[in-house]
Amino acid sequence: MTGLLPGDPADTVGGAATPRALCVLAPNPSPMTLDGTNTWLLSEPGSDLAVVIDPGPLDEGHLRRVVRIAEEQGKRIALTLLTHGHHDHAEGAARFAELTGTPVRALDPAHRLGDEGLHGGQRIEVGGLDLRVVATPGHTADSLTFHLPADGAILTGDTVLGRGTTMVAHPDGRLGDYLDSLRRLHTMASEHGVRTVLPGHGPVLADALGAVDYYLAHRAGRLAQVETAVEAGCRTAAEVVARVYADVDPALRPAAELSVRAQLTYLEDHGLI
Repeated sequence: MTGLLPGDPADTVGGAATPRALCVLAPNPSPMTLDGTNTWLLSEPGSDLAVVIDPGPLDEGHLRRVVRIAEEQGKRIALTLLTHGHHDHAEGAARFAELTGTPVRALDPAHRLGDEGLHGGQRIEVGGLDLRVVATPGHTADSLTFHLPADGAILTGDTVLGRGTTMVAHPDGRLGDYLDSLRRLHTMASEHGVRTVLPGHGPVLADALGAVDYYLAHRAGRLAQVETAVEAGCRTAAEVVARVYADVDPALRPAAELSVRAQLTYLEDHGLI
């Protein structure tokens, strides 16, 4: 039953998710991107302005579909935001900016189009829509989460996925940062009314606290397994992956190896190996 899965995921991916958020699914499914990239179209009810988060890959049909859906709702896209710079989220941003005439704001200056960037603690208001920027590094150094207080929702990019768990993209991503980010999201879910996760891939999660609890437990378990593997004589990331991630889809082994490198670095930095 769906309710038994971590985070209580929705049965389908795409479409209206909250009163202010609609998902347009990009046609780029893969073992790494799950069903594809979730491009989020956000707007305050009654407003004629919209914000897009993560235009996705450079796919002309997808980008034009996002614009068309906004227009069909009587809305003009006024701003484009990025959760992080990985190509499946950001590759289409420059072309999307051409189609919409919008600036593209991101934490990393390399992915911005316009003068303004993003940073944790920022508040963004477009047509009555209120968004808060939360720094959540770890998956990548530039990873951000966007808090939509009116819907009790967070848009997490790849920090929390709608299905499975994410990688720590070593060396840009760091496990210590990632654990701190998960704890930050845990506080938001347990103390500040966040109920819903709108992820960068996979279905919407109705139980934000359950999802983050699962992620924290999963990370602790994997870290213990890696430490045990090193104690058993594994010396390289590939050797650890072969032992600890033996049941993982071979297509995901490269991502697993990046996460293991991040875990080994974390253990070394803390004097645990």
